[in-house]
Amino acid sequence: MPARAYHEELWSEVPGGLTPADFERRLRFVRGHAPAGTRLLDVGCGEAAFASALAAGGASVTGIDVAQEPLRRAAERDPSLDLRLVEAEGAPWPLADAEFDVVWAGEVIEHVADTAGWMSEVRRVLRSGGTLLLSTPDHGALTRLVLGLSPRAFDRRFDPRSDHLRFYTRRTLATLLADLRFEDVRFAGLGGMPGARRTLLASARRARF
Repeated sequence: MPARAYHEELWSEVPGGLTPADFERRLRFVRGHAPAGTRLLDVGCGEAAFASALAAGGASVTGIDVAQEPLRRAAERDPSLDLRLVEAEGAPWPLADAEFDVVWAGEVIEHVADTAGWMSEVRRVLRSGGTLLLSTPDHGALTRLVLGLSPRAFDRRFDPRSDHLRFYTRRTLATLLADLRFEDVRFAGLGGMPGARRTLLASARRARF
């Protein structure tokens, strides 16, 4: 199945108008790095709940996604948004070099097959010294222990039918960001308990050279 058709089929099964998980807490995290006037790119924006809220707070927001259906829903809800469809993975994004101060990708990086290529596009559109913000499922020490001891939990997390392709710890995400020349990497966690957080929040600064 072509990549575009795959993503459209996934979205066809998602009810419209759902509030993203931990929306308010993740929104506060992004707002802490994106004051009014910030040029922000929401990568994998979906129905653009974050993009709409950030634009209402004064940021200059562009949202991109690989599927048309969520962008159609987003445009119906907030026609003022700048929303753009991007080609399947591997194609350059229709955006200028160094166009944004902040790039936000909420629950996206775990779905990406060509992680290096995707991160290269993030670097390209982010200005020198700009900020990358990510959220992704956390695989801390206690979570990994539970997965190792519980076949049922392991099967749920690594279901081969899932659209999650990558599984990150703080260490592996920090290594990836450093390899792609991001600096000042910082982490926080949402949900659960220390060592078994549900969601990993990361911020990093694009190296100037």
